[in-house]
Amino acid sequence: MITISGLTARIAGRLLIDNASLSLPSGVKVGLVGRNGTGKSTLFRIITGQFASEAGSISLPKNARIGQVAQEAPGTDDPLIEIVLAADKERAALLKEAETATDPHRIAEIQTRLSDIGAHSAESRAASILAGLGFDHEAQRRPAKSFSGGWRMRVALAAVLFSEPDLLLLDEPTNYLDLEGTLWLEDYVRRYPHTVIIISHDRDLLNTAVNAIVHLDQQKLTFYRGSYDQFERQKAENDELQMKAKAKNEAARKHLQSFIDRFKAKATKAKQAQSRVKALERMGTVAAVIETHVQPITFPEPEKQPASPIVAIEGGAVGYTPGQPILKQINLRIDNDDRIALLGSNGNGKSTFAKFISGRLEAESGTVKRAPSLKIGFFAQHQLDDLVPEQSAVEHVRRLMPEAPEAKVRARVAQMGLATEKMSTPAKDLSGGEKARLLMGLAAFDAPNLLILDEPTNHLDIDSRRALIEALNDYEGAVILISHDRHLIEATVDRLWLVNNGTVKTFDGDMEEYRSIIVQSAKKDDKDKAASNGGDMANKADQRKANADRRAQFAPLKKKINEIESLTAKLHKQIQLLDAELADPALYEKSPAKAAEKAKLRAMAVDKLNDAEERWLELSAEYEEAMAG
Repeated sequence: MITISGLTARIAGRLLIDNASLSLPSGVKVGLVGRNGTGKSTLFRIITGQFASEAGSISLPKNARIGQVAQEAPGTDDPLIEIVLAADKERAALLKEAETATDPHRIAEIQTRLSDIGAHSAESRAASILAGLGFDHEAQRRPAKSFSGGWRMRVALAAVLFSEPDLLLLDEPTNYLDLEGTLWLEDYVRRYPHTVIIISHDRDLLNTAVNAIVHLDQQKLTFYRGSYDQFERQKAENDELQMKAKAKNEAARKHLQSFIDRFKAKATKAKQAQSRVKALERMGTVAAVIETHVQPITFPEPEKQPASPIVAIEGGAVGYTPGQPILKQINLRIDNDDRIALLGSNGNGKSTFAKFISGRLEAESGTVKRAPSLKIGFFAQHQLDDLVPEQSAVEHVRRLMPEAPEAKVRARVAQMGLATEKMSTPAKDLSGGEKARLLMGLAAFDAPNLLILDEPTNHLDIDSRRALIEALNDYEGAVILISHDRHLIEATVDRLWLVNNGTVKTFDGDMEEYRSIIVQSAKKDDKDKAASNGGDMANKADQRKANADRRAQFAPLKKKINEIESLTAKLHKQIQLLDAELADPALYEKSPAKAAEKAKLRAMAVDKLNDAEERWLELSAEYEEAMAG
């Protein structure tokens, strides 16, 4: 159990968390959500002891091990596999001691403990995690310093996953993963045997991997049972009830205040006026639902669409070194209304293909025909560094509109989704999401017929990703999208192309089928590794039998989960009805005893709901583990 009590935190004088309390049962998989800048990462720093809260406390189980991805990615001469293995401090210490120990009793203790923690199968487990994150056998033996920063961050992620802490904290882990790595991580987190809190704006990850949501909003932490989609529905229902309760509360307060104002000076009505004053004090107020506005994103429409195909490739090959093509045998066409997502692991050539389509790379062989009047807009995350740090968004756009009046320049910036107060802010002081909006707007500035977006969502929160989806669906031109965000792909594209084995071909399935292929491929690799490791075969057989036994219990377990879900739904409804009744000031005037009884009933219902939700989380975790087996 993790308990947060009366937590308050400030950064540079700004209040982020205010007297927030929360309880999380052991083994829960939590998605921590909230708008950028609300304090999610700060909460992680408080949990790990890196930042001191102003007030309140966080209670963790005794001796609980906390793990999070290191901020500094490894860049040493050590092979990746050794870096990951070293993350298990106990195993590393025991192996080192085993080399020098001479006492027979101590040697026996060391070997027993190594066996208990599965030390002899550790290399196989570490290799499996690295493979899931995109490192093949050869890459796992290469030194860390030979990889770029993004790939090193994957190694840091692999290390913390391998160490298997009791509390796993993941802060936007998919920002440096491709779609395939993201799909693998979803499955891994879902089956993780301990508590996980994950900060993410990836809707599919929050729907697939977690069984609860904690919303950080208005400096408070609110727990919701279920996936992100369920959270959105529950929050919308709660907001609607709260707005109704507030309207009713304000009307009642206005009525009481009117009576007080009219009769407080009249002797004959003074007693009644005074009783109304007390009733007004008892009533209190209902907090308003604060709706935060998300700036829309708009892509300018092409003035004229060229005839299809806008791009046609026959026998195309492309690479960076003559005679060594990365992709070849490409035979594809792009029509003027195509919406295409590129699938395939990082390193297979997705970005190379995108550059090829845009004309940034010339064909080494074959033919490429582009429509004569074709305009192409290109966005890639690495281009964020191309922004001039000291120049504002207005100044960036003015360079492209030197003769335009100030109002017209600012109107174009507004179309990019930047708020008025951010238009004059230097680029270096903009958030990652604001920089991404500016760069996308600059890429689409000339109203392209084809828009190529390479990982556009890394710095966008969920609401901004929704704005991007709406912008792409409103856009009239063709789109080529590279993204690890499955929800974005499913919501905006209608064709899938797979970049794999040195070429690009159409993929006839849908995203769910592709996900199944990736997850099953990872599981097959795990089984192959186990089969090649004779020492693990008995353990794997025992595990399969245990999983089979759990699967036999699916039906009654699922039935119990359904019963608890039905109970929680009834309790939610009961609490909502009681809240509506308790918001009526007439109740306190006519029958204070009845009001007290209803308040007591509400408290009892809340206790029952908390118990039911904790039990639901326990059973759901057990059910998911059985399913994963």
